[in-house]
Amino acid sequence: MHPELRNALGVLAVAIATMFVYAAVGRKRDKDASAKGTQFLMGVGNFLVHWFMWAIGPIERTSVALRLTPDFFNWLGLGLGAVAGVLFAFGHLGWGGVVVLLGGICDVMDGRLARSMKIASSYGAFIDSTLDRFVEVFAFLGLVFFLRDSEWGPLLAAGAITGSLLVSYTRARGESQGVLCKEGLMQRAERIALLVFAVFFDGPMTLTFGWDKGSVVVVILGLIAAGTFATAFHRTLWIGTRLRERDRASRPVE
Repeated sequence: MHPELRNALGVLAVAIATMFVYAAVGRKRDKDASAKGTQFLMGVGNFLVHWFMWAIGPIERTSVALRLTPDFFNWLGLGLGAVAGVLFAFGHLGWGGVVVLLGGICDVMDGRLARSMKIASSYGAFIDSTLDRFVEVFAFLGLVFFLRDSEWGPLLAAGAITGSLLVSYTRARGESQGVLCKEGLMQRAERIALLVFAVFFDGPMTLTFGWDKGSVVVVILGLIAAGTFATAFHRTLWIGTRLRERDRASRPVE
């Protein structure tokens, strides 16, 4: 068995084993995730949300004991995003995937620490959301460079960047008008999960089936691009409908 395939299967086996442990110890729902209404795959994958929060519990407890701040994780996540982009650019997809996973943990930890320490603020929400966009751009730009010799790779990677930013932009604009919209399938958690799958399994699958390196990444980028554009368009219509209804309701009756 090729080392890349063995490593990928090893990571998958560890994840599945911890899911069984989580289910065996009671499968408790995470209070913070439930309070936020956090969902994965529009609620179908919520088991994975609560398992993930349970799995990173030791990191959260250690962070509290060490008095680490949400800002620490915000800026650490930004640095990891830049490192992941460089690793992707030079073809180190597996290691880049590991770094993306670590960055995803940082992204979760900053908000959880802020809420548990009761220091959540508008500054924190702004920094968290904005730096997340930087991290995604770094990762996708790395893939643009990695796929520079591919016929469709750079275009699909650029589409994934653009669609991801549009998903975030539509939500931000809606919130600025007083309409909160978390609707849509291809949100940040789904994008990270697909990206990690692509970079972990591209090497093993291309070696096994004799495909060109990066073939799996190209397909997943196409899926992310299509999904994000669809999500952004759906949010645009959803928010626009709510705003139009509100405008009509506020007009004086003649």
